[in-house]
Amino acid sequence: MSQFEVVLRNSLNTVLTSHFADPDWIIHQKTGFMKHHSLKHSHYFLKTCVEKTETKLIRKGISVTSGKIIADQTFGFWLAFFLSHHYSLVGGQPIHLFPYKPSAENRASIHDKLHTIKNFRNRVNHCEPLCFSAINIDCTYALHIKTKIYDLVQWVNPTLVSFFEEIDNIEGKIKKVDNL
Repeated sequence: MSQFEVVLRNSLNTVLTSHFADPDWIIHQKTGFMKHHSLKHSHYFLKTCVEKTETKLIRKGISVTSGKIIADQTFGFWLAFFLSHHYSLVGGQPIHLFPYKPSAENRASIHDKLHTIKNFRNRVNHCEPLCFSAINIDCTYALHIKTKIYDLVQWVNPTLVSFFEEIDNIEGKIKKVDNL
């Protein structure tokens, strides 16, 4: 799952770097779209995330660079680009990180998939039970998330799927759970 986050982050960064014609867009857009008045209701989420990272880096005596800021952002930061208010402010550019997506997929459907993956990831990180339905062992939900991740990876770059298949150990883990 962490590799998927890296692909999402790096791909979205590439799209936005091109859109803004600025490799330091994440720093410079704090005074651009990230402070747009329409974002007041979101408490300027993206801008706040960037500023928190800058403060943390400065406190640690580390140089503030775009690369360090980008690497420090959460899945939720990148997911926010698919919320309609952020999406429209960047001219709908985030959809372009999925050049191989089916035509029926749009901002909202991709946001829903990413949001579902984020919620699952958070459950994993908080050691919550993932493979139970009432008192029964059931890994259907985990397999559903795996399918969503593979679909999204395919839509970013089909050649990445083989890399993900090489590092994928989900089936083996599910077999162990099923044999309990």
